[in-house]
Amino acid sequence: MTSNRWSDLDRPPLHVTALRKAIVTPDGRWTSLDLVEATGSTNSDLGARAREGAPEGAVLVAEEQTAGRGRLDRQWQAPARSGLFFSVLLRPSAVPAHRWGWLPLLAGVATATAVARTAGVDTGLKWPNDILVTVGGEERKTGGILAERVGDDAVVLGIGLNVTLREDELPVPAAGSLALAGAKVTDRDPLLRAVLRSLADWYGEWLGADGDPAASRLQQAYAAGCTTLGRTVRAVLPGGGEATGRAVAVDDDGRLVVATDAGKRAVAAGDVVHVRPAGE
Repeated sequence: MTSNRWSDLDRPPLHVTALRKAIVTPDGRWTSLDLVEATGSTNSDLGARAREGAPEGAVLVAEEQTAGRGRLDRQWQAPARSGLFFSVLLRPSAVPAHRWGWLPLLAGVATATAVARTAGVDTGLKWPNDILVTVGGEERKTGGILAERVGDDAVVLGIGLNVTLREDELPVPAAGSLALAGAKVTDRDPLLRAVLRSLADWYGEWLGADGDPAASRLQQAYAAGCTTLGRTVRAVLPGGGEATGRAVAVDDDGRLVVATDAGKRAVAAGDVVHVRPAGE
């Protein structure tokens, strides 16, 4: 971790006072916003606060994560101030629990639309929780979402987004960043504000529809932005089995429907190791 917050002038620190003023408002969704220089995982930290009774709407942002996690405990690490690394606490107790599986997909729609509008880059959603951009004609992952249930009434949503990551800093060749995709805006302050506002709007719509993905327009919006649909994919399952076929839909439970030679199969996000174009 770099001790001087201004050591890289291309990566200035976030302005927490201005962010709080813009995001934490009396009639808004977000009730607090805290910024830390570095932590292992914002999801772990906010999850601990949730267990202690923190209210819905708490936002925790880190300038650097040293032990960030994605799905299936995959690591998510990036240089300090090179991206957005944050978590939000939701308590959707009024929504039936069987619909909570839509929350990471909701976060994907909210993040992708906000980034496209603010940064001026085309974004896509790779089912279930990856944000894609195009770098040199190739789709690359620039963001990911991790939803973790805490107790009986809380969900912590973690969002990681590569903003100014350079080619020589990429953890894997399939990774990307907004800068590498030619973003017109890489200032993290307006990007974070845009994502949080979009997330609040979509969450409000979803709550107002009692979590119904169709009535809240979430299911349609996700399908419209999902680059997985229409492709031949290979879903590798934890037990070693796999389903290969054409991804044809996202069903009412947020599962990916794959048309295989043996018929249609719905694959739940929790059962998937990866979903890739066949032969990749």
